[in-house]
Amino acid sequence: MSLARRTFVIGGYTTPFIGKKHPDFVWAKHPEFGKRENPTLEQYITGAVNGALEATGTPAAKIQKAWIGNFVGELFSNQGHLGAAVVGAHPDLRNKPIMRVEGACASGGLAFASAVESIQAGTDVTLVVGAEVQTTQSARVGGDYLARASHYARERSIDDFTFPALFARRVKAYRERFGLTDEDLGRVAVKAYKNANRNPNAHMRSVRMDLETARASGDENPAFLSNAELAPYMRMSDCSQVSDGATAIVVVSEAGLRALGKSPADAIEVMALEVATGNLYEDGDPLRLETTTAAADRAYASSGLGPSDIQVAEVHDCFTVTEILMVEALGFAKTGEGAKLFADGSLEIGGRLPVNTGGGLVGYGHPVGATGVKQVLEIWRQMKGQAGDYQMPRSPTVGLTANMGGDDKTVVVGLYKNT
Repeated sequence: MSLARRTFVIGGYTTPFIGKKHPDFVWAKHPEFGKRENPTLEQYITGAVNGALEATGTPAAKIQKAWIGNFVGELFSNQGHLGAAVVGAHPDLRNKPIMRVEGACASGGLAFASAVESIQAGTDVTLVVGAEVQTTQSARVGGDYLARASHYARERSIDDFTFPALFARRVKAYRERFGLTDEDLGRVAVKAYKNANRNPNAHMRSVRMDLETARASGDENPAFLSNAELAPYMRMSDCSQVSDGATAIVVVSEAGLRALGKSPADAIEVMALEVATGNLYEDGDPLRLETTTAAADRAYASSGLGPSDIQVAEVHDCFTVTEILMVEALGFAKTGEGAKLFADGSLEIGGRLPVNTGGGLVGYGHPVGATGVKQVLEIWRQMKGQAGDYQMPRSPTVGLTANMGGDDKTVVVGLYKNT
């Protein structure tokens, strides 16, 4: 997308991402079970919207348009029509044009892309929300719901847990071609949990993961697939979290900055944003994220930036193998060599290219519709020195987000500069 009008993110708000193993998540063995309920989708949306408006000093009345990313509200929460739910968060949003955007796990990224496109068309002040609740059903039922992001008629039967099986298939192919080891995948998980342990909003903030546990199957880290061919290639530690949560950000033009009494120093600038979409009915190359590469290549070309310019990145690590494939697809490593960046510490918070500093989907959590919005806010936080205990030693000036829906079927890649 060519950005004829300068576009800025002035910050936002995220709720904690919670689910099983988070100390505040109520389940059968929690001491408050039966005494209180976990937050609802409505509560998450309301909290994120009002939190973002307050954090950025944006009066709700000045929001001209808004979008919400959500994948399966109708299934987990029996609730659709979520544009109107955003209006319910604040009375001054009534009668604004607000709509829901859906693109599986890229729903949040697509909501952000919609706002950026609207800025290009003349809008000045927009709100982007992402929200999901996924813990209202059992893991097996939830796995079936989330399988709607695949080609359900063709791929649902691969395993009760469709997406872990699809990415186990990638692990198998990558291992056979490049010699990927259990230790390689374990290092990805260890980094994610270590970063999450420093992040008060992370789902897995209280859970420790060591390499010995992450690289081996066992009672603490089961290989849970029923598909016998694929079971050895996916463990619990390889998976993103089934999380509830929401994030909202405010996206503006230069005129919007002035209208809100802000300056570029309060914001990060969107230098490029690209959306690429693959064919739902075909399998891609298991060794590459081709749709991600297509989006990234266009973003680099339109911005004049390249992989070597990136100083911080938020990438879609729905599984540990995905983060390895992502760093290759984005040009940070050659195909087959992504695991080396985890082994040598390059992607650590203090490394040369920190990736997923707050824990990514594996550690921070993955409320599906919120992830693409949270990624953008994480870049803003790092650039503005607002990341707290997981702040990089030196605030970055150029960053990247890559939000993926399905098995590399919808991808949103953004590039940002600190201003």
